[in-house]
Amino acid sequence: MQRIMLFLGTNLAIIVVLGVFINVILPAFGVQLGNTGFYLVLAFAFGMGGSFISLMLSKWMAKRATGAQVIEKPRNAEEQWLMETVARLAKQANIGMPEVAVFPAPEANAFATGASKNNSLVAVSVGLMRTMNRDEAEAVLAHEISHIANGDMVTMALVQGVLNTFVIFFARIVAQIINNAIARGNDNGQGLGFFSYFAVVMVMEMVFGVLASIIAMWFSRQREYRADAGSASLVGAPKMIAALERLKTGQDSQLDGQLIAFGIKGKRKELFASHPSLDDRIAALRQAA
Repeated sequence: MQRIMLFLGTNLAIIVVLGVFINVILPAFGVQLGNTGFYLVLAFAFGMGGSFISLMLSKWMAKRATGAQVIEKPRNAEEQWLMETVARLAKQANIGMPEVAVFPAPEANAFATGASKNNSLVAVSVGLMRTMNRDEAEAVLAHEISHIANGDMVTMALVQGVLNTFVIFFARIVAQIINNAIARGNDNGQGLGFFSYFAVVMVMEMVFGVLASIIAMWFSRQREYRADAGSASLVGAPKMIAALERLKTGQDSQLDGQLIAFGIKGKRKELFASHPSLDDRIAALRQAA
């Protein structure tokens, strides 16, 4: 709750400062942008609202997207080990017992999601259970438990909400600036038409959205290092290093959308990578050890 209040407070403070800048300072220099108050409210409502709705529905959406089946009662020794290991790691990390699920995917992968530390889901792929030994699988589970214990799902939702707010807000501000410039250049004082205005807004949302994605993915990469370190703390660095080495021999992640950021392994590179390279993660663990 403290983290949520801090991010909400920061977001509101930024919006207030922007409001003062656009409605007070810019007009003092003869720059008029119209009803920015409406844009601010719209951006905040849709930016933060959409992010939190996604967070609240994250477990349900993850199960639907991956076909994950929650283990209600272990049916074999593997599922029994999986439940016991997650329960032990959750207790070590001082979080509530997550739901545990298995999803049908050939690659070795796992993810964590959920609205809070005590309302979460840890899911592993069939491929992970088949290709990793128990020490390696334990390290992967500890990595996902660390994501939950660190509050990464909430933090990512808040970061994305702030970024969404700015994307929505600045797209409309730029469109308004263009509209005003065209209106001043026309003898009849007319600016962009209705459809032209919203076409500009959509283009600017795509442009700012790309920039926002770069920021979000940078944050996601830092979060992966912390989860790796959390796994090393729970089960030992050698196990986590061995798990990452095993992942180097497998195929890229097949997870989509937001789940990519919460999987053990990513699939993108450079600015838009949700995960650092496996070599960089291994190097960080070895340096810390």
